[in-house]
Amino acid sequence: MSTWAEIATSQPEFARRVRHIFEAGTNKTLATLRRDGAPRISATELEFTETDMTLGMMADSLKLADVRRDARVAIHSPTLEPPADPVDWLGDAKLAGRLIEIPPPPDTPYPDAGFFRVDVLEVALTYLGDPADHLVIESWHEGRGYQRRTRV
Repeated sequence: MSTWAEIATSQPEFARRVRHIFEAGTNKTLATLRRDGAPRISATELEFTETDMTLGMMADSLKLADVRRDARVAIHSPTLEPPADPVDWLGDAKLAGRLIEIPPPPDTPYPDAGFFRVDVLEVALTYLGDPADHLVIESWHEGRGYQRRTRV
C-alpha cells in the first residue's frame, strides 16, 4: 500500500486532478464490509494533508465497527451533475485501500471517534475526452503504477 504523498510524487498531474474532484464537494461515499461480508455504503468526509488522506467516524457508528473489524474500503468522490457542456464535466474519482487508525487530533471534541489515514491500493479517474465522444480512464495501482486508457 502507498501513501497519498507517494502517488502525488510519482504522478503529480494525475494526483492533482483526483484531489480536485474529491474536493469539489463535501460528501463522499465510503464502502465498508459488514460482519457477514456484504457491502455497506455510508457518507463520509475526506481531507487531504500534505502527505495523506484522512477521515473520521463517529463513535459507535456501524461503519466504524466495520473498519475496525476489516480495514478494507473504497471511497468515491462527490457525485456532481454534468454541466450543460459535457466537456466541462470534472469526471469522477475513486480509490480503494485500507484505513489505518491514527490518534485523534489533540483539539477534537470527539475523543471516542475513530480517526484514520488511507493506505492506497488503487486510484481511478474517469472523465470525458475532448471531443466528448470517448471516456478517458486514468488509474494508478499498487505494483502496476499509472495507466491511461480510452473507451468509445
